[in-house]
Amino acid sequence: MHFTDRTEAGRRLAAALTDTPARAADARNAVVVALPRGGVPVAVEVAAALGAPLDVCVIRKVGVPEQPELAMGAVGEDGARVVNQTVVDMAGITPEQFAAVEARERAELARRAAAYREGRPPVPLTGRTVLVVDDGVATGSTALAACRLVRARGAARVVLAVPVAPSDWTSRLAGAADAFVAVHTPSRFMAVGEFYQDFRQTTDDEVLAALEQANRPRHLTVATHELAFPTGPAAIAVPEHPIGVVLFAHGSGSGRRSPRNRQVAERLHREDLATVLFDLLTPSEAEDRWKVFDPGLLGGRLAEATRTVRRHPPLAGLPFGYFGASTGAAAALWAAAERDAEPGAIVSRGGRPDLARARLPLVTAPTLLIVGGADQDVVELNRQARSELRCESELQVIPGAGHLFEEPGALEAVADLAARWFAGHLTVRQPGGDRPEH
Repeated sequence: MHFTDRTEAGRRLAAALTDTPARAADARNAVVVALPRGGVPVAVEVAAALGAPLDVCVIRKVGVPEQPELAMGAVGEDGARVVNQTVVDMAGITPEQFAAVEARERAELARRAAAYREGRPPVPLTGRTVLVVDDGVATGSTALAACRLVRARGAARVVLAVPVAPSDWTSRLAGAADAFVAVHTPSRFMAVGEFYQDFRQTTDDEVLAALEQANRPRHLTVATHELAFPTGPAAIAVPEHPIGVVLFAHGSGSGRRSPRNRQVAERLHREDLATVLFDLLTPSEAEDRWKVFDPGLLGGRLAEATRTVRRHPPLAGLPFGYFGASTGAAAALWAAAERDAEPGAIVSRGGRPDLARARLPLVTAPTLLIVGGADQDVVELNRQARSELRCESELQVIPGAGHLFEEPGALEAVADLAARWFAGHLTVRQPGGDRPEH
């Protein structure tokens, strides 16, 4: 079996990633991370087929001085480093020789990383399934370094996916990834290039063009209007082809105009999710701290709003979920335990699920708890609350983030996690709804 070029190889790899339900589950809602330069044209096709964001993981092979194509190790961003001691010993490489090659490769790595990113931060990987894609695996040093790097960046699950690899590649790389996918695994294997008709070198310009094209935001058509609630107007935003709707339950000291929740809502729109932002309390009620921390009152208001939303023509029949922040998370969990609630998913941001402790065992909706790593007291409250949930649940801690997720990239990570959670769970018809599976 041969591939015409890397583009064709990428299309075949994308098909292999979705040819069974188990593999499709890995691929759904993933981030595709390419090893430049040769892995980028392959990864472009995979990302396009899966509708996934594309990023790069800059890794440099540390080649044997007299045989540079033979990897004796690899180095990557964030200090990632792999040494293939078998090759080092076989080639008789001294520590000084290895260090000299490594220094040259790290200099080139820094140049390429700066060129490819153009000042953009890496795509957040925390809590995500990450597909590490290259044009093939030979010794596996670069693939191993890449897998270690994405794990260090917070990947919850790593899938190493390539068009071609030696037949024993999974045993060579055991433990590097959670799953391995290859289109072709020949017993006779000399080099990756022998399985391509066109294996010309990919240029930096081609890498930059591919990344720009793959991550160019699509045009969104989102219709907005207001709906009258007893506590004030609700801001409704509906994408052109919504697959679900998320009601936001704001926390203490916040409201429907919260810039943080608006930012999360905008991210949900990109997943074709409608959003409803409203206040759980009237302005005068919000001044009463007892009401701000009353999960029964807040949850009852959310349940009432849900019934209104489910009758509202643009949203009727859509599966729905709750996004709760701070005390709003308690409201979401309280409302979810109502007999006729049936939300499809819940996400808590810096939440206080402990305030709804009496109802936690009654919640059946898949629940994602997101907490800032620096918000230590709330992390512990969420850990305890999760132990009392009987539904599908996850706890994701954003390293270094505080209660408001004001640190660079922290809120973006929250928004990505929430978007993937809702998109992954609000796709099946809910009882009482009339929408088919999406």
